[in-house]
Amino acid sequence: MVKKILIPVDFSEYSNKAIDYARQLSKITKHDLVLIHVFTDHSNIYHNATEDINLVDPRVGSAKREMEKLITELNENEPDILVSSIFTDGNLYEEIGKLVTPEAYDAIIMGTKGSSGLDAMLIGSNMFDVFLNTNTPVLAIPFQEKKYKTDKIGLLCNFKDGEIAVLKQATALYGTDFELILIHINSSDDSIKNLDVKFDQFIERVIAETGIDNISYIIKAQAFFIQYKEDISSAIDSVIADELLDVLLVTKSKKGFLRKIVEENIVKRMAYQIQIPKFFARSTTL
Repeated sequence: MVKKILIPVDFSEYSNKAIDYARQLSKITKHDLVLIHVFTDHSNIYHNATEDINLVDPRVGSAKREMEKLITELNENEPDILVSSIFTDGNLYEEIGKLVTPEAYDAIIMGTKGSSGLDAMLIGSNMFDVFLNTNTPVLAIPFQEKKYKTDKIGLLCNFKDGEIAVLKQATALYGTDFELILIHINSSDDSIKNLDVKFDQFIERVIAETGIDNISYIIKAQAFFIQYKEDISSAIDSVIADELLDVLLVTKSKKGFLRKIVEENIVKRMAYQIQIPKFFARSTTL
């Protein structure tokens, strides 16, 4: 099966950052890149241009020239990566939702500003809406100059089947050549001895079912999150900094481990505060 990544493109510096991340990833994983531009500011602007030459809007020509420029640069820098483009009209998340239903994409990669302010809210909202309206994982890329790395990938862990499912989605994108950091919040005040046993059993499953074999874990006391009760996403960001993670896997679920973390409003906050690439994946098995 062809491995593909979908990248929404609006020709901003943020979407360019997502394209560059996808380019570096695809050099290793050999994914095809599909760039999609959605005309969201006018109904049927692209459809009209394809149906009647007299209705061609200058914005269509401008977008096509920008897209050709992007693809030319990608082809020149990475000739082994297959790049194609799609144009359509409508709502961003609805059009992407239509596209990923029949097609097999390992991820949708989107750029975000990764800071506060109205621009960041709008960019984060777009990414979050796409995530809510598709079963395809969404990888959010912050606008920053940090070197591309995928050496250490973190996952909030409570030893659930759904976490294995999310790891399988992540390995479809990243492969298995990384250190997996399992992060457990000891909300039930379980003994360290019991948790060590749970981790040993869970790690055996991860190895057997995903092929990831470089795995470590950390345990955080419940008090660590209680002190951040007004902004749990900031507490998660502190874990990211402490563990020097390159990517964080975020699971969207209606039940299970640390429900308040994965409730929509917290996941949404995390979508607005992107300090490192975050892989947002859905699981119905948690």
